[in-house]
Amino acid sequence: MIRSVIRYELRLWAALFRWVFRRPVAIEAGARRFTYHRAVNLILGAFLVVSAIELPILHLILPWAAVRGVALGLGVYGLIWMVGLLATMHVHQHVVGPSGLRIRNSITLDLPLRWDQIAGLEVRRRSLPPGGQTQVEDGVLSLGMASQTSVDVRLVGPLVVPVRKTRGEAVTQIRFHADEPEALVEAARAHLTLTLTLTVGEP
Repeated sequence: MIRSVIRYELRLWAALFRWVFRRPVAIEAGARRFTYHRAVNLILGAFLVVSAIELPILHLILPWAAVRGVALGLGVYGLIWMVGLLATMHVHQHVVGPSGLRIRNSITLDLPLRWDQIAGLEVRRRSLPPGGQTQVEDGVLSLGMASQTSVDVRLVGPLVVPVRKTRGEAVTQIRFHADEPEALVEAARAHLTLTLTLTVGEP
């Protein structure tokens, strides 16, 4: 547990470094990145503003210098941490490339799918019912962002994916969110068509 927390923190700070100094993670040739963070920009922005306002207020109302120092340190760390969380979404985006589709969510989800595992994609905006951002029901895995998804991925057959909430259950469809789902689906379909053409043309 402690090792997982430390690893998460290190990856978050690494993402913040990459974002600030404009050093994107390398992707394969011919691949494109697609964002998904816009859905939570308002929420994270509100948290940042409230946290920034709290810092001087706490400094004024706390009578003990030592406590003020600790509160200030924790407050500044919390602000930077939230910026780091936003950075992870900018650095680790969805990727569509020759080898397949890579679905991301910050540093908590990295789900690669090969094109031969995908039967089709379509744009369909949905709102998730209460139950969390990751839900599994009737073979459908929903990976929401701000309780919404915008892309449906139909799989060729039942597939066990490395997502903890599935508990090893195979899924036949994956739904996730992208800021520009039409562009993502168009790019994915081009690769999917090319893969199908090459497969059919093999002797």
